[in-house]
Amino acid sequence: MGGRLTRLVANGVAVVVVLASLSLMNACASDTSANKDEGSGEAATEAGSAGAEKGSSLIPQPAIPGDIPVAPDGNRVDLSVPTFSDPTDITNPLFPVSRQDSVLMVGHVDGKPFRTEVTLLPETRIVEWQGKRVETLVSQYTAYLDGRVQEVAYDLYAQADDGAVWYFGEDVADFEDGAIVTKEGTWIAGKDGPAAMIMPANPKVGDAYRTENTPGIAFEEVTVKSVGKTLDGPLGPIEGGLVAEELHMDGKTEGKLFAPGYGEFYTSDASDVEALALAVPTDSLSGTLPTELGTLSNGALDVFDTARTGDWNAASATVEKMSTAWETYRVGEVPKKIQPRMNEALAALTAAVDSRDTAQARQAAIDAAQWSLDLQLQYRPQTEVDLARLDLWAAQVMVDAAAGDAGAVGGDVFALGYIRDRVMNTLNEADATRIDTEFLKLQVATTDGDLAAASDAAGRLRDTLKPLRE
Repeated sequence: MGGRLTRLVANGVAVVVVLASLSLMNACASDTSANKDEGSGEAATEAGSAGAEKGSSLIPQPAIPGDIPVAPDGNRVDLSVPTFSDPTDITNPLFPVSRQDSVLMVGHVDGKPFRTEVTLLPETRIVEWQGKRVETLVSQYTAYLDGRVQEVAYDLYAQADDGAVWYFGEDVADFEDGAIVTKEGTWIAGKDGPAAMIMPANPKVGDAYRTENTPGIAFEEVTVKSVGKTLDGPLGPIEGGLVAEELHMDGKTEGKLFAPGYGEFYTSDASDVEALALAVPTDSLSGTLPTELGTLSNGALDVFDTARTGDWNAASATVEKMSTAWETYRVGEVPKKIQPRMNEALAALTAAVDSRDTAQARQAAIDAAQWSLDLQLQYRPQTEVDLARLDLWAAQVMVDAAAGDAGAVGGDVFALGYIRDRVMNTLNEADATRIDTEFLKLQVATTDGDLAAASDAAGRLRDTLKPLRE
């Protein structure tokens, strides 16, 4: 979760492209049968040890290097062992995981566009901690840097009876050039360290809590700086916001904002920013999908096809219709972080079509379709939008294969696998089998380095998806 803006991606050996989503989830599943000795050999603090010896309900604390300016125990609100009677019903307004189908965040890291998609998965995981088996929700965090998958994590959350939300671990994969290069930062409560409070029930100024508490793997400590703030939300002011400072193991800090109905809302670290753009159902709108949004997404796919065939007159006419539709739609209430990005995407598409640049036009068409789908989240179920996103990533494979970029194709296939995790439970067995069959062929072609075969497989996958996304 937090601190991902500052996580360094280690160099490593490229991993063969496999069915990434399943391997991650299998690893997560095996980790949940955890050892009761959660210290992993780390010494407990004096207070934690004393509490354990006296049979109190204090959580044994790992040792922290003395030069890290952690909060005094008197400020900590996360030292007592919580109880979990209904842990998957997460109602805490400042971290409403069970109430959120999908969250989109945007920003920039190292001067490059940054985007994250956070999706609640339809399954739960059991984690053994403090002699108890706790059922947790599973949330998938997928981060893209400059349009390429950078990090994927499966996060485990549960709410205690007092309303505080606890973090039970994450299974992390960091990417470079289309391959997993490290799983640094992966931890499971009870095996690597204690569960960590991610949000108190009633945070107050001065409260401190560790959102990750496994030094050497992942460590973050949050201190509440102010509460009851009014924040600038996607569609207007949001009252009841929380301002916090997060301390990392290197002694550096970053600012964070949390908003009711949204959860983590804004993170800044020096020049890097991650800000919430849209959350559903919080920002959902009633009514049917506006025709303008359909014109934008369908038009973008049409341009993707006509740019390949070289029918530039048709492409230009389609872009003109898309621009008209956007001019009409943006007069209304559009999420503030998405509107300028849609403006930029349409401008790039117009320029690429005007210059008759096939590769740029196809890429710009994918980008424009992506932002249109984000807006459609306000009207359509998350799973429908993710099916359409699958199609876009298959189209991205075709673009990257044509450019001869094997690394990019590998990353595209990983992205497809992770989005697949979000939607397969909604499909009937026959449709799921057809998708998996074509996806497996795409994986094999990618592993073999056969970009032409990968492009063909991606095209067949798109054909398979077409009746499902219409």
